[in-house]
Amino acid sequence: MKDVLVTCPPMLGQIDLFMDVAAQQGLRLHPAKTTQVLSEDELQNLLPDYDGWIIGDDPATRAVFETAKSGRLTAAVKWGIGVDNVDFAACKDMGIPITNTPMMFGAEVADVALGYVIGLARETFSIDRAVRAGGWPKPAGISLAGKTVGVVGLGDIGQNTCSRLQAFGMNVIAYDPGVEGDTGINGLERAAWPARVGDLDFLIFTCALNQHNHHMLNADVLTAAKDGIRIVNVARGPLIDEAALIVALKSGKVHSAALDVFEVEPLPNDSPLREMGRCIFGTHNGSNTVDAVIRASHEAIKHLAGFLA
Repeated sequence: MKDVLVTCPPMLGQIDLFMDVAAQQGLRLHPAKTTQVLSEDELQNLLPDYDGWIIGDDPATRAVFETAKSGRLTAAVKWGIGVDNVDFAACKDMGIPITNTPMMFGAEVADVALGYVIGLARETFSIDRAVRAGGWPKPAGISLAGKTVGVVGLGDIGQNTCSRLQAFGMNVIAYDPGVEGDTGINGLERAAWPARVGDLDFLIFTCALNQHNHHMLNADVLTAAKDGIRIVNVARGPLIDEAALIVALKSGKVHSAALDVFEVEPLPNDSPLREMGRCIFGTHNGSNTVDAVIRASHEAIKHLAGFLA
């Protein structure tokens, strides 16, 4: 039986469902004590005692893998889609087989993105807060039909998001240099970032984070954006320069923002974003449904069992 450390919070939340499934494939799962990520030091102390690792959003750096390989670690799987926190080159250099679990929850994250769009359009979250505080506000929202929305990233999540937006009668412009054509979504427009940002009523980030798109939404782009734009991020926090976003929220250039992800997670208690009343915050939880977690976790277990066999 191979010992596997699990550090992915959604999988940890349902870990009892996967113990027997893993055992049948020769794996003994060990849940880590974490609500978001472990530090490099914590990982270096833990991993040498395990044969495999199911990774969440932890810093899976070269130093971590070097320490782990000096012990028992021989294989790993990144749970989920995003891999910006994992040094795949280091794993290749060290001969550690590793993969992720793509195409697992594009629909689930797209559902959350649409929930945020509706929340920003109709200010449902601010209404909820006011009613709980004893108020009874009736803010005038905006209709979605006929509005223009930009979607950055046209992978599984992006395509699912675009289809849902079109169902609301919105005009969709997609940004993704790695994907050509309309991907079968009739009427989908394409543009090169940040062209046409001045036409957008909404802007949604659904792309992976890489060395080329850090702070792709910055002060310059926000200056070119339409006054009153609403912004949604269900991808990765560092795509947005949070300092520039705060300035734009304070000035009213950005009407409101829904952020499921942040530059630093969990969001620091002293973050100025916490003072932005026209924001909706998540906990990097867009993929976390019972169904999606089961799919992705079974896939992670299958891959790791194959590597460790």
